[in-house]
Amino acid sequence: MSEIIINQQNELAKIIERYAVTDGVHPTGIPSLYFMRASNAYEPRHGIYKPSLCMVVQGTKEVWLAQERYLYGPSDYLVVSVHLPVIAQVTEATPDVPYLGFKLEFTTSQILEVLHESDHRVTPIENPKRAMFVSQMETSLLDAITRLARLLDRPRDIPVLAPLFTKEIIYKVLQGKNGVVLAQIAMEGSSTLQIKDVIDQIMNHYDRSFRIEELAEIANMSVSSFHRHFKEVTAMSPIQFQKHLRLQEARRLLLTESSDATDVAFRVGYESPSQFSREYSRMFGFPPRQDIKRLKT
Repeated sequence: MSEIIINQQNELAKIIERYAVTDGVHPTGIPSLYFMRASNAYEPRHGIYKPSLCMVVQGTKEVWLAQERYLYGPSDYLVVSVHLPVIAQVTEATPDVPYLGFKLEFTTSQILEVLHESDHRVTPIENPKRAMFVSQMETSLLDAITRLARLLDRPRDIPVLAPLFTKEIIYKVLQGKNGVVLAQIAMEGSSTLQIKDVIDQIMNHYDRSFRIEELAEIANMSVSSFHRHFKEVTAMSPIQFQKHLRLQEARRLLLTESSDATDVAFRVGYESPSQFSREYSRMFGFPPRQDIKRLKT
């Protein structure tokens, strides 16, 4: 890494440590900006990544999308262009040198606005690419990220400057090596945007049963084309995608409410409690009751 990038990361690390003094995910005074801190490496955690730019300022992290592993550290950044169920794990952190992370969420409309204002020309590609990528950090992008974080020390400037710096960050990502992946999500006529519409439908109604023909119709594709494109974007089939959503929501309900596993199974869309228990055990490594007891101790 260049000396400039190292200096910028050191400054960014100090800002994050000031605003994230305890382990966990910390919202900030800037909407859609979050800081993360972990004093130790931890076991894999399941979650849903929203469209966002993520970077590791200190430590290392890996993210699994289905069977694909994305490892990144301070010299990289990770971009997610649609909602994706993932497994994430901090792999390098100590109390003296904690893991520090930065996440900026964005919307399709923000990407579209930058594309229009910059006259950034991108041709829709017939075969969509994976909606997650890791790229090497560049000085100009890290500069914009650091300037956004600095605004937390000047809260009166946030309403005016935070949207401008966020647009600059999106613009820099669009100009990068993998920028076309992000651009496709906002381009009318792109197959990625069509798949996003289906993802939104499944996200909003994960407890429903869908016929593959119904989902293909939403995407305005043939069944075979839809199935192939969906897997290219998400690395999983629509059924696998929905299963991840159901099981993650079930785990959340079991952790936060006093409901039993059978009740939760029905609430997230399962018709068979025994099937729910089998699939829960396969994903999380333990049956529901044992898993929740383990997590709460």
